[in-house]
Amino acid sequence: MGRDGAQDGGEEGVGGRGAGGPLDPPVDRAEVTAQGQLGDGRRAQERSADQGARDVEPVAGGVVGEQEQLLGQVHGKEPTPCRGGRVKRAPDHFAAGLECAATAGCSVDPMTAPMELTDADYARAEAMLGPYRARRVPGAAVTPQWFADGTRFWYRIGSRFLVVDPGEGTRRDAFDHDRLAAALSVAAGTAVAADDLPFTAIDPEVPGSEPDVVRFSALDATWEWSDRAGTCVRVDEPQPGISEVPSPDRAWIAFRRDGDIWVRSRDGEQEFALTDDAAPHHGYGFLPEPLNSGMMMRALGVDPLIVHWSPDSTRLLVPKIDQRDLPEQVLVESAPAGGGRPVAHHIRYPMPGDEAQSTLTWVVLDVAARSVVTQQDDPEPLLHPGALMTAWWFGEKGDAVHLVHRSRDVRTLELRRLDPSTGEITTLISETGETRVDPTPELGETPMVHVLETGEVLWWSQRDGWGHLYLYSPDGVAEQVTRGQWLVRRVLWVDEERRQVWFLANGLVDDDPYVRQICRVGLDGSGFTRLTDDALDHDAVSPPEGGYLVDRASDVATPPQSVVRGGDGQVVVELEAPDTGALEALGWAPPERFRTTAADGRTPIYGLLWKPHGFDPARRYPVIDCIYPGPQIHRSSPAFDTVIPGEAEAFAALGFAVVTVDGRGTPGRSKAFHDASWGALDDAGALVDHVAAIRELGLRHPWLDTERVGITGHSGGGFATGRAMVAHPETYKVGVASAGNHDIGWYVPMWIEWYHGTVDDEARRALSTPALAANLQGKLLLIQGELDDNVLPFHALRLVDALIEADKDVDLLIIPGVEHALLGRRHYATRRTWDYFVRHLHGSEPPSHRLAPFPPPSLGG
Repeated sequence: MGRDGAQDGGEEGVGGRGAGGPLDPPVDRAEVTAQGQLGDGRRAQERSADQGARDVEPVAGGVVGEQEQLLGQVHGKEPTPCRGGRVKRAPDHFAAGLECAATAGCSVDPMTAPMELTDADYARAEAMLGPYRARRVPGAAVTPQWFADGTRFWYRIGSRFLVVDPGEGTRRDAFDHDRLAAALSVAAGTAVAADDLPFTAIDPEVPGSEPDVVRFSALDATWEWSDRAGTCVRVDEPQPGISEVPSPDRAWIAFRRDGDIWVRSRDGEQEFALTDDAAPHHGYGFLPEPLNSGMMMRALGVDPLIVHWSPDSTRLLVPKIDQRDLPEQVLVESAPAGGGRPVAHHIRYPMPGDEAQSTLTWVVLDVAARSVVTQQDDPEPLLHPGALMTAWWFGEKGDAVHLVHRSRDVRTLELRRLDPSTGEITTLISETGETRVDPTPELGETPMVHVLETGEVLWWSQRDGWGHLYLYSPDGVAEQVTRGQWLVRRVLWVDEERRQVWFLANGLVDDDPYVRQICRVGLDGSGFTRLTDDALDHDAVSPPEGGYLVDRASDVATPPQSVVRGGDGQVVVELEAPDTGALEALGWAPPERFRTTAADGRTPIYGLLWKPHGFDPARRYPVIDCIYPGPQIHRSSPAFDTVIPGEAEAFAALGFAVVTVDGRGTPGRSKAFHDASWGALDDAGALVDHVAAIRELGLRHPWLDTERVGITGHSGGGFATGRAMVAHPETYKVGVASAGNHDIGWYVPMWIEWYHGTVDDEARRALSTPALAANLQGKLLLIQGELDDNVLPFHALRLVDALIEADKDVDLLIIPGVEHALLGRRHYATRRTWDYFVRHLHGSEPPSHRLAPFPPPSLGG
């Protein structure tokens, strides 16, 4: 059962748990550090994690499938029958290990004997990966696309498009899929199937058209389909490109040309510039380097445009970015697609502590007057591109612009008002803290700041040690709206007439502080109500004007059950209820959600444990820690889809036990819990807690072989992997670090300045993994993209250089021509990762199976 979320009972009103209870104690940072509970003192407190051990109910795993059949299911091919019409069956790799141990003269422990994996095992693991796993749970990803007035929405499941009207309580096909496919086949001159439509998005609100008309782009053209007329016609009117932004009334399309902002009319008859002063590295609406994934965008042919149209479509709010003073770095493309000599790519890349950083100045462009209004304040430092999305127009006509501003040291957070007519900036709210002041629990989320028509402001803050809502009066007096040992996770909508706010909250379910529930409360703090009262994790969204919400409820074993709820929490439309049958047919089993004790011996931490496919409790299995250390997000979600879908399941299909852990210093709980990483990024997501969790799990489960532990991760997870191998060599024996920022003191400024707090030579030495290279004892593979413009290749090479200096063996894979996401080569890196763990944790040679290239990322729909 969930806990009572009483508003006026203080912390004790939430489950009656005070300090020292099993959830985050309500203590401040100073007390935490003094007690050694969550602060830096934890380093000397690492302790045997045998406290509070409890049994976890085993979950049956799958069995080895049919080799050819599995390959067909992954790549869409039919199984190949052998003589006699039977599908060839792959050998059981678990039995193979036992057979080896039973052979005369074999001294290998049969419970830890090498596992001989087959092509079928690799094919099954491949089927678990994110690009393919989602196809086996159709209906799990309901992403509502709101109609302009917010009263309806459409969504897509595979090639089926549906329209939902919550007011009428209806859900129907957006159009006749069979008739559209037939008509498009004729009009385009190519066969189109209703269950495999060549588009992923629709426009059901075509200006000047009947309500039954939808517009879509397919087969290198734009089309309009009329359900009533049964016609599919090609539209010659120019359409917005992927890097262009139409106005709300569809009359204008904004785009960038040579760094300046231009607009053209919908019919293409008018086209003109709104700015004319752009220069190299000093222009409008572009994503700043180095966190813009520029190399990936180049590979995809995308150049994102950041502009904000006013609600009445008359003006544009645009960031003007200045990177002229930034130092330059060079990436060399050794094997360009066209051949020939290597190509040098020059990028702007500041380092932590550099005085010169990207700066941001907001400008307002008037389309009719062709005028420019520039903010009167000095340019502000721009350390993260998310700042470009923390600005919005206020009022139906755009009477003002509101901006969320962060100081460079992120210890001050402000709400500012920009007058679009004069450029004058006024500070409405300013909050300062001893450590980072965040507008949301995790980086990249929409700031929980809502300006009301009354001039009041609803503001999220962790000032009392937990993330709660405060209501500021127009004269700046704040009253706390929510309170208790839990946190507001996301504001869904605010009803100004009823003076109520709907939101998601963590920490109201006894068994798991990360589970989100849907709640409502009055703006005066009265009438707190939990609208959901179960143990499922609720991921809900609502249209801009509110009125209802789309709720996707799940847990680690239950795919999202999607419904529409009214303001009272009651279900008004059922959307999707997928199951896991197709996954289970491949041997999938859900992970176990576990709770263990951190290395301080007191703090409860949470994670996920996957049993290997074909699980045999009499065997002992090697363990892989799939790590992402944060500290801007947490890794082990209580929901069905994990942060990195399919990665852990794939390792489980290869016969490994897999864990993910959220150690101290990650978000989603108290301020003190998150602040444990402040000044402690060298511990890479509290690696001491990962070690403690693995030890405790090993005591609970004899089938976990904690003498054979591997670790792997990408980006920050790559850093954590390298760090684990040299900081905890007694625990981690094999590591694969992909795109790791190993010398993190020389990574992007935002990371260190925002999450570590100190930038000097001493801090850089403490953060340097190469400085600990002599500690390496296990097997380590480093994977690095040659054109990684996020984590520059020198990070991997510095670690390699230090390992050579220490006379340590290391394996290095440089992938030519790819960036941070390893686009186009991720399948190769994945297979090499699997092979490495199979060789060095299982002790056997990997099979010959090769993975297919992963589908490219979707850019729409």
